[in-house]
Amino acid sequence: MKKVTGIGGILFKSKDPGAMNEWYKTHLGLETSPYGTSFEWRESEDPSKKGLTQWAPFSETTKYFEPSEKDFMINYRVDNLEALVEELKKENVTIVDSIETYDYGKFIHILDLEGNKIQLWEPID
Repeated sequence: MKKVTGIGGILFKSKDPGAMNEWYKTHLGLETSPYGTSFEWRESEDPSKKGLTQWAPFSETTKYFEPSEKDFMINYRVDNLEALVEELKKENVTIVDSIETYDYGKFIHILDLEGNKIQLWEPID
């Protein structure tokens, strides 16, 4: 089973997310919103399928990255989140929460070997 299919997002803490968005918009041309920006791309094996990679600064006081003490979180795209979670449980990987479903996909958080919080996302592209 292929587990990770790509990077779904780069999430990081910032002293001033609004100013960070504006800096990247002004100096690097990112089309930012209060949620950062999304990079749209096409799958090489099937160009009719689109994908997104999210770039998002969060407040430096956010609790969203806990229990990790790091200032970043990587979001990985996956194909079948339920099956992957079952496999990870068998491998004794720390599962932080339960699967949540939104109109743009399913999410869950895990911890890696060094306690970095990782977001797994099964997108609805």
